[in-house]
Amino acid sequence: MESKSGSGPVDVPGFFSDLVRCETRLYNALNDRLRERHGLVTSQFECLKLLRDRPESRVADLAAEFAVGIGATSKSVDRLEARGWVARRANPADRRSSLLVLTDEGARLVDEAEATFTERLTELLDTAFDDSSLSAAAVVFARLRAVLERDQTGQPTG
Repeated sequence: MESKSGSGPVDVPGFFSDLVRCETRLYNALNDRLRERHGLVTSQFECLKLLRDRPESRVADLAAEFAVGIGATSKSVDRLEARGWVARRANPADRRSSLLVLTDEGARLVDEAEATFTERLTELLDTAFDDSSLSAAAVVFARLRAVLERDQTGQPTG
């Protein structure tokens, strides 16, 4: 199956394969660096960063942001809580849910890990992109994400 682009046919399944393999390799490389320097992995970093940037989010908010199931997200939060990085607080607006807040240790960790994350990701991207092509790729992927999120494509069912 091919799709027409402005510069000729595109191997759409090949594009998908490249996209997924790039994401996996980037994720794994970031996991390695974050684990080595800070004792956490990329998914934990992303959760902590989101909670830092959006204090008092709920598990459902994290699940929606990361397009994963609520059960899996709750288990991830349980692990962050067990490590002392996140605390659950009663939600005054809804007793059925909790608000998630970073502990002081979690806040310190995410700030330190963010520098490592950004440094390593920049290293990896600099090997494949110059500034203009990275900017163009960023625009394309932001557009794709916006369309997928607008249309609620790929939302988990549970």
